[in-house]
Amino acid sequence: MSLRAAVLLAVALPATMPAQRPVTAADSLVARAREIHKHVVTLDTHVDIPYQYATEFADPGRRDTFKVDYPKMKAGGLDAVFFIVYVAQGARQGEAAETAKELALTKFAAIRRATNTYKDRVALATKADDVAKIARAGKLAAMIGIENGYVIGKDLSLIAKYHALGARYMTLTHNGTNEIGDPSINLPGDTPNEWGGLSPFGRQVVDELNRVGIMVDISHNGKATMMQATQRSRAPVIASHSGVKALSDHPRNLDDEQLDAIKANDGVVQVVALGGFLKRPTPRDSSPATVKDLVDHIDYAVKRIGIDHVGISSDFDGGGGIVGWNDASETFNVTLELVKRGYSASDIEKIWGGNLIRVWKATEATAKKLQAARP
Repeated sequence: MSLRAAVLLAVALPATMPAQRPVTAADSLVARAREIHKHVVTLDTHVDIPYQYATEFADPGRRDTFKVDYPKMKAGGLDAVFFIVYVAQGARQGEAAETAKELALTKFAAIRRATNTYKDRVALATKADDVAKIARAGKLAAMIGIENGYVIGKDLSLIAKYHALGARYMTLTHNGTNEIGDPSINLPGDTPNEWGGLSPFGRQVVDELNRVGIMVDISHNGKATMMQATQRSRAPVIASHSGVKALSDHPRNLDDEQLDAIKANDGVVQVVALGGFLKRPTPRDSSPATVKDLVDHIDYAVKRIGIDHVGISSDFDGGGGIVGWNDASETFNVTLELVKRGYSASDIEKIWGGNLIRVWKATEATAKKLQAARP
């Protein structure tokens, strides 16, 4: 090397080179979690929408104030979402009951409008196999769930109509008694335990959901309603957004007997990221719920009923959101916490959507069999 080159090199380089930080076990854990998160199909079974969804007021194509939109889904690696047709419980007869059906159709139309507007980014999944195909194509998958069977009134034919519009699960009740059964939370004016679980009409509803091919959702149900529906259903049931009662004594959460019933039915409980369900404030601890609390509930359910019967939901834009997973852009943090707890890639694939897809496929198979027997 010439003298001039040596001088120039000495000027270009600092007197002391900064030492490179060694790769730590934590770094390796994060890298492993990112690799898993990249390859699994992440599916959230419960995201609420406003009636003005897919309008200037609530445009899912832009990053907005809502916890779930398409940019946030992409940023967080959230691949698939059940968007919810929810109508609050009202009067069970008369004008209010008819209005509920119209409001349901408004939300069905809004979800379809959103997918039609952004065909290059999202597609509607109406079959279980569609979800993986849509993800492989690099798009987001949108599915439709109904929250509150109130929107069928006492008209069984609406179940087939809603299926044709894309509904793939239906929550039998919400807060308040309806014509299908008793809820976990009564509203003022309700007769507690009016039906003693499922009503006679409710039993027909479960049968028709099975026949048509809509998953029976037992979240929000009173315990007797839930147990009877789970026992009656010929297809596996889902709890689309519930927590574990043993860890948080909330009326919306499932006790051990209910968890065991879901396992016996080959169903799945989608543990929900809603702080009030995950953690009850005490005089000693009033801190907000975190991703760790969410995975505590997942851990409990997995230990109680097995890895094949547990999934994840957010209830975003319907009350959900916790420290670490407060919107769709933070979805990776859930996978990271699962990796920290020792879950394998296969386990995480099941929890993040594989178990729900299995139940969906079983529901499709049950419907095919029942329709062959009773068209």
